[in-house]
Amino acid sequence: MSYRHVLLVTDLLPDANEVALKAKRILAGSPEARLSVLHIVEDDMVRFGYELVPASSLSGDVDGEHWQEARAKLAQFLEYNELNAANSEVTAAISNSKGIVNYCQEKAVDLLIIGRHERHGIAAWLMGATADSILPNVPCDSLVVKLDQPVPE
Repeated sequence: MSYRHVLLVTDLLPDANEVALKAKRILAGSPEARLSVLHIVEDDMVRFGYELVPASSLSGDVDGEHWQEARAKLAQFLEYNELNAANSEVTAAISNSKGIVNYCQEKAVDLLIIGRHERHGIAAWLMGATADSILPNVPCDSLVVKLDQPVPE
């Protein structure tokens, strides 16, 4: 199968390069595919009745220090891994899972590539892995790259 739009989701942790390597292998087999890379920053949420909205979208703080650092790290990640992304984006969402699923739906992604860290202890019970929570809801093929190291607490 040949893919047209591949989305690489990254947490920008050191082992994200392993996920980038898998993406490069997939893209080598689908030379006509375009690559998008997505990183979701943690953002405070503001409640308006039943709606949750990222605080940065209300305050216009998408150019704050936290966002600038994330954009710089994403640019370094792309350069280090020699990834030619048609689109690279740092965004905020109510949750990583919701942000990824929405992006896939809105941008007609037909392959999602994401890494999966093990979580242990209370973190596993409370949060689980993002990859586990998106798989039932994502509208496209998925490649989940198992990463050896647990997610940093």
